[in-house]
Parts: sequence; structure tokens; C-alpha cells
Amino acid sequence: MQETIKYWRGVEELNNTPEFQKNAHNEFPEFLPVSEANGGDTSSQVAPRRDFLKLLGFGVAAATLASCEAPVRKAIPYLNKPEEVEPGIPNWYASTYFMGDIYNPILVKTREGRPIKVEGNTLSPITGGGTHSRSQASLLTLYDNNRLKGPTAKGKPTTWQAIDQEIRTRLTGVQGRVVLVSNTIISPSTKAVIRDFGAQFPAFEHVTYDANSASALLRANGGLVPGYDFSKARVIVSIGADFLGSWISPVEYSRQYITNRKVTADKPTMSRHYQFETFMSMTGANADVRVPVKPSEYGAVVAALYNRIAGSTGGAAIQAPTTRVAKQIDAAAKELLASRGAALVVSDSNDPAVQTLVTAINGALGANGTTINTASPSYVRQGDDARMLRLINDMNAGAVGAVIFYGANPAYDHPLSAQVVNGLKKVGVKISFADRVDETAALVDYVCPDNHFLESWNDYEPKRGFLSLAQPTISNIFNTRQAQDSLLKWTGSTADFYTIIQRTWSGIVGGAAGWDKVAHDGVATGTTGANEPTAPVAPMTLAAAAVSINKGGRAAGGNTLELEIYEKVAIGAGQHTNNPWLQEMSDPTTKATWDNYVAISTATAKRLEIEQNDVVRVTANGKSIELPALIQPGQAVDTIAIAIGYGRTHAGQAGNNVGANVYPLVSVAGDSLQFANTVSITKVGADKPIAQTQTHHTVMGRIVVQENTLANYQKDPKSVTEYIKIATPDGPQKPQAISLWQDYEYKNHHWGMVIDLNSCIGCGTCTISCQVENNVPVVGKQEVLNRREMHWLRIDRYYSSDSTREDGGFEKMENPSENPSVIFQPMLCQHCNHAPCETVCPVAATMHSTEGINQMVYNRCVGTRYCANNCPYKVRRFNWFNYANNEKFDYQMNNDLGKMVLNPDVTVRSRGVMEKCSFCVQRIQYGKLEAKKESRRPVDGEIVTACAQACPTNAIIFGDMLDPNSQVSQILNREKGERAFHVLEELNTQPNVTYLTKIRNQA
Repeated sequence: MQETIKYWRGVEELNNTPEFQKNAHNEFPEFLPVSEANGGDTSSQVAPRRDFLKLLGFGVAAATLASCEAPVRKAIPYLNKPEEVEPGIPNWYASTYFMGDIYNPILVKTREGRPIKVEGNTLSPITGGGTHSRSQASLLTLYDNNRLKGPTAKGKPTTWQAIDQEIRTRLTGVQGRVVLVSNTIISPSTKAVIRDFGAQFPAFEHVTYDANSASALLRANGGLVPGYDFSKARVIVSIGADFLGSWISPVEYSRQYITNRKVTADKPTMSRHYQFETFMSMTGANADVRVPVKPSEYGAVVAALYNRIAGSTGGAAIQAPTTRVAKQIDAAAKELLASRGAALVVSDSNDPAVQTLVTAINGALGANGTTINTASPSYVRQGDDARMLRLINDMNAGAVGAVIFYGANPAYDHPLSAQVVNGLKKVGVKISFADRVDETAALVDYVCPDNHFLESWNDYEPKRGFLSLAQPTISNIFNTRQAQDSLLKWTGSTADFYTIIQRTWSGIVGGAAGWDKVAHDGVATGTTGANEPTAPVAPMTLAAAAVSINKGGRAAGGNTLELEIYEKVAIGAGQHTNNPWLQEMSDPTTKATWDNYVAISTATAKRLEIEQNDVVRVTANGKSIELPALIQPGQAVDTIAIAIGYGRTHAGQAGNNVGANVYPLVSVAGDSLQFANTVSITKVGADKPIAQTQTHHTVMGRIVVQENTLANYQKDPKSVTEYIKIATPDGPQKPQAISLWQDYEYKNHHWGMVIDLNSCIGCGTCTISCQVENNVPVVGKQEVLNRREMHWLRIDRYYSSDSTREDGGFEKMENPSENPSVIFQPMLCQHCNHAPCETVCPVAATMHSTEGINQMVYNRCVGTRYCANNCPYKVRRFNWFNYANNEKFDYQMNNDLGKMVLNPDVTVRSRGVMEKCSFCVQRIQYGKLEAKKESRRPVDGEIVTACAQACPTNAIIFGDMLDPNSQVSQILNREKGERAFHVLEELNTQPNVTYLTKIRNQA
């Protein structure tokens, strides 16, 4: 019998060494080729076994075994449970968001005493339940570790008792005028406290200034912002005003504007919107007729428009400079006159001459009392440029003895910031209420940090006759104190601000019962606060306005390169720079994140030989900044545009040294600030990539978005949408008629969504709301450059192209027009009934529910990314890193404080798994369980996704398609065969998200 041959793998096995015996049954080596610090600890380079399994994509059983190694977290029960807190059950509080920029009544959702979500207050007659991206993201500033932990004196921590005593002593002996500098305050009670505080000094002044000033608008309208009502306007003409994005009151205006933009076969009418502007703003992108003009041409446009209106209404004409867009002005004037009483003209120019003419135009068109509510002017902008400029001069002259900054940061956001810094050196007592050591607070003697608005009581009067309340939703996280309480302390008052508000409101709304109702509702109407602004300066005459406009037009002229300075939708004037959610939010038109840049037109870029991402130096006022160039379709020729709000040095970890500060390039003309200038521009020989979430521009032939004209819609509603047919032996058929799939049968619920492209203005509020609700991580600029942004919902922006496939193929089609039309499309998981992702997942991690939802089972997912490759909509996101516990992604949510913002109803995903929109399944389950308690089906409107609830224009509708009474079902039945379509319908994925064709009211 032949002997068995013995084989061995090495000398160690042949000799059976101790080392071999030790490792004989150890399948995996100790040192894996991947490592990841747990909890931020980088000391250990040994990767846990679960990471090895995730990396190599082992089967379901192996992944399940690995999950057993997860750390155990113990839940500690309440010893004495607060009466109003029930673990697992949310509490809601009515409050108000206003940080000197955008007014937004809100409802705040709290869990176990911590705010985790903001929603719009549907009881507000001003906003109607809509929200803005800034109010949605304001939660993260509450949990910002960069906030001051307590008061400081001379840069060192101190106690409130000590700082109060020292400030009172120094204010008592102050020599010179005492000045409180603030941004716009719309709180009647706060103004009363400031008035009482100032009464104890022989010379006191309250100076209000806004970083993005509307001083000229106030001057032309008696010290008040007119009560615009876009819902009553059939024709709207805007000269530079981004009223849907960042101008004055965008949540209110968006809601009004879209009222006359929704069309149905029963109401086939729309307003017409003309936009004259330099930079492609979000509002300009929504206009029916958009005309690019230089900033220096705004005056000429308004003057020409005024003369055409005055000539037909009996007004006196003025001398006006010539304009190259006379044809478009004539068309706009003709329609304005045809809609007298239902027409509106607005402008964001800070030139008093321009605003004087705009006011005269609206008067001639009969706007007062119709499209302008004269009974309810707006109070949300009260800044006075002239008084602020005078204060800066007085500080430098040594005439100011004490200055207090409340919500103001002029050392950063005033064009004369260098003079502010020098002037502060000559002020004896300097105090700031900043919540952090910002650029101005770094120069003062005492910093008395104010509470976050979610920790505070306050009241607001945004418009005459409309009041709202803010109440604390959490106890003070740090040792901070409301600014109003600090002022009361320094006046020697024993009352607190809450008592003052309650006393004031009880008198307005009728005793304790009225107070309780307002505290519950958050809003009150038909009432008036105590203080009304007065006109800061006498208005200009029409003759003086004409002289000023003609002079300004001649001064610019020629081929001078002009700069327009604008405010971004997300970042604002700079107060939100340290908010990573807003930093990573895509700009509506440029789709850029984490930077400002020099927007330049294609023609001007070619003339100056500038390419995308080239760093250029922009010089004006003897000062220069360097930023990358971004080629922007629709930008006026021979102009550039730069956003304010960047270039902070004392904002915090996320906001410091991001972009460049453009405020020094703002020009000062007389007693007003002009957010435009003539500049020179040079290349510096470097490049800096701009992190954009969308680098392609057009659709290039495929039916992704659809649009048509109002004229065609009025002629035949069934002709405006193109439907794909598939060739078969039996003739053309709809794609869903031909399938190898077995269709699902939905017996209980079938969840679906309708998105009206006519109502979507591209504001991006839905993207932030989704991020907050679903714990979507921030990944930073570099990861966005790597195409690894994590947003579950994005807003795709498409430009029109002058080329077709026959003109030269896809390459030419990707070049947008010089002045393109724009369409926005929210894109999320389509929850396909025939989902391509489901068939390719090897571990069934993505699957279809019995209610039509494409679900992700994170415990099963091993990160093969097959599903992402097979998704035609590209809406799936892969966790390349453990963002929640990685020091490289420390965006205010990697510490215990920052994690308080996380929604406990949604899993924080780990590295190596796919994630995507879930139709907010946690909300669906909660709504179903609440209805089940009452033995009924959910009622339409009870279950709303985060994106739909946040939308200020109701562009997103969510509901049960099996419920015949649901709004979704009714819209689908109404729009079937007319405006309803599915994206890439020819693929037969059968999405549960339906879009409605955009209709344009072209002139």
C-alpha cells in the first residue's frame, strides 16, 4: 500500500513551532489593511473585525456576527421625570426665528428636552407654514461649541456679578455719548428696554444698521419698507431684487409669488415676471423675462420705466440716460400699464434716487392699497446708513464715551471697518452681546454673551398689526444671559425680560387667557406694538433723483468692469458663516458650496482669458481680494459678482478663513452704501477649485425635466407634456405596458409624491430640512470636490442651450446660452416600483416594502455599491468614512454637545453602507401608530415628509395614493395626460415620484 504523501506550507508547519501553533486557528491577521479611530482616538491602529468584514463584503451571516461587537449603551431612567417630558414622545413649542435677517414663525420639536427640528408655523398669516434654509439650519448654532461659555472681561472669564458691577460703575462715570449699535430690532419689548436703559444717560443714541442695507428703500418710503403683496400682482418688474431668495422677507414673498404661478386646466393664468439684474439670482432664474444689465444701468432702467409710465398716467417726465434695453423696458411698461392696480415694481438698489423713482412708479400704477398694503408696512429693515457713518466719524473724533454692540459686527461687515477699529480705540467703554468673540467682540472690554434665540423669550412685530412670540425650548446650555436682561440689570431694575413681555402682551391680547393662547399659537394678528420707525431722512425729489441718476450713468459708462455685491441665499450677510449645514448647501444657481467666488460671464472671461477656478485679484477702493473665478451663464457682460458673508476670521471652526471678505469693496456715496463698484481684475497665476455639486449644465436630450409655454397650455393642456412610447410588434406602447417584472399589489397604503416644477423656486430649504430630519452628515469641501456629498435630496439646476444634437452633438449642447432660461428640479430616490437597485443587491439590503417604499436595511448592507451603479437617478450615497466619529469631519457634530441635534428616530449610519431618501419612513410609522391608537386610518396631511413640510411654496406634495381623498391622488387624477410625468419614463422603473411640467409665461 502506497504511503500517504505529506505536504507542508513552510518550515514553521514542518517543525510545528510555537508561533505556528498560536496562529494556526486564527483566520484573520491582527493588523488589517484598514484602520479607523473609534471615538476620535487615533492611538490604536488595529482595525476592528467589523471593518474588515465591511471592507471585503462578507455575507449576511458574517456581517450579523460582526454587529454583535457593537458597544453597549445603558439607558438611565429619570429619578424625577419632568411632568411635560415623556421619553420617546416629542414636545412642540411655538417660537420665532429672526436674527436680523429673515422673519420666520416656527414650531420647534424637542425630544427629552432638546430641540431637534424646526417646522413652519401654519397659523402665521405672513408665512403660512413656510420656512427658509437659515431657520431650518438655526438648530446647529444652538449646539455650537464655539459659543462663549460665559462672560469675559479684558479677554478673561469672569462672573456675571463681577461684570455687572464693573460695567455699572464705568457707565456711571462715562464721558461723552453712550451709543447702542444693533442690527434691525423688530421686538417692541426690546425697544422699550433699550429706551429705558438710555433714559439714565444725559446723551444716548440707538444706532441701527444692517450689513446688507435697505436704507435707500426706507428713505424713499417714509422710513418703512412697503407692505408688498406679490399675490395680487399680475405683472411684476424687479430691478435687481432677489425677493425669493434673500431680499427683505423671502419666505413671505415666495408664498405670495407662487399663488399666481400655479396653473391648472381650470385656472390657466399666471402672473408675468420681468427681472432686470446683473448676477443670475434665484429670483431671476424664475423670471419669465430676464434682462442682464450692469449695476450702473439700474438707474437708467428705472428712469426709462418711470418716463413710460408717467407719459401714460399724466406724470411729469424726467431727463433719463439712454439705455440699450429700451425694447424690454417698453414691453414691461406696456404690461404694467395694462395691469394698473395689479402691478408691482421692486428694486434692491441702495441708491436713494433709484428707490425714489420706484416709489413714484408704484404710485402711478395704483399699487398703493392693492399690491402694496399701506396698512401693514414691514419693519424687518430699519438700518440707517447715514447715522452709522456719522457714528464712525464721532468715534474717531473721540465724541463717544461708551458703545454697546447688540447683533452688530461692524469690524467685519462694514465697508469702513478699518475706521471702526481705529475709532474703538478712542472709546472709553466698549461692550458686546455677541455669542462668541467675533471680529468686533475681540476689540471690546466686556463680552456679555447673549442667549441663543431658542433659549430666550422675545416678541416680534414684523409688520404693522402682526405680532409673534419666541419662547425658550431648552434651558441655557452655557452660562449666557439674554441681552435684554443685561440691560435691565445695568439700569438697576429688578424685573426680568420675561415679566416685561408677559405684562406687555397681557395688555395687548387680553389678560392671562390671551397670553396663554398666544404662547400656544405663537402668533397674534390685529394688534400693534409700541414702536414705529420714523423716516431717517427726508425723501428726494424727482428732479434731484433724475440729476443723480444721470450723473451716475455718465460716471460708469464704457467698457468699465463693474462689480455687483450680493447676498447668498444660505450664508446671508455673515452671521451664519459658522453653520456647516449652510456652508455645504448648494447655491441655487451656481451649485457651489464652501466658498464665495468671482462670478463672470462667458464673454468677459474669454476677453480676459480667465478660465474656471483661476484665482483672480479684484481691486477697488485701493483694496484687493483674491478669489477663484466661476463662469456664470446669465451674468451681464463686463461685470463680475461676489457674495458677502465670507472671509470671517472670528466666526468659529467651520467659518474661519472660508472665502474672502468683500465688504471693503462696497463703495460709500454720500451718506449711503452702494453694493456696486468699478473694479480692476487680474489673474494671479494660481487656481483654486470650487466645490460644486453639479458641474453639468443642461439636460442634453433626455427627458429629465419638461417645460412648455402658457400659450400652448391654454390652447391644449394635453399637448404640453411629452410621453415616451416604445415600439412593439403591436405598435407603440407605453413603457409600463411592456415588462418582465411582476407588479406589486398594494393593499393598505401606497405612498407617493408629486413635485410641481411651476412651484419649485430652487431655494434649497427642502435639502436642509431633509438633512436635519435624517441626520445627514456634513463632509466638507474636499469631499464635495471628490463628488462624495451626502445629501439625500438635491436640487438640480438646468440651463437652456442654443444648440441641439444636430448642431454638433452633446458637447455643444452642454454649453448654456449667454442668457439662458433656468429650471429647477428636486431629485431624490424615486422609490421605483420596478427598482433597478433591488435586483442587483447581493445581500437584499435594498428592498421594496408593501407600501411602495424602497427601503435600506443598513445591517445587511456590505457596501458593494452595485445599487448606486444601477440607479439611473444617481440618488444613492455611500459612507466612505465614519463621519460621526472622525476628527477629519469635525463639523460641530463630533462632540457630545453637537450630537444633541441628532434625531433619535433615525439611525446614524456607519462607514461602508449605502443610504438615501426613505420618504421619512419614521414619520410614516409614527403617523400610522397614532392613527392606530384611535382605530382609524391616517388622515391626509397627518403624515408629511420633512422636505414637503419645509417648502415655502408647497411645491412638494406627499401622501397615500390609495386614499382617493388625498391631495396626491387628486392631483394625479387631474394632471394625468396633461402635466404629470415621470423622469426617464422609458426605462420603465415606474417611480412613485411624479413631476408636473413647468409652464412659462413668456412675453
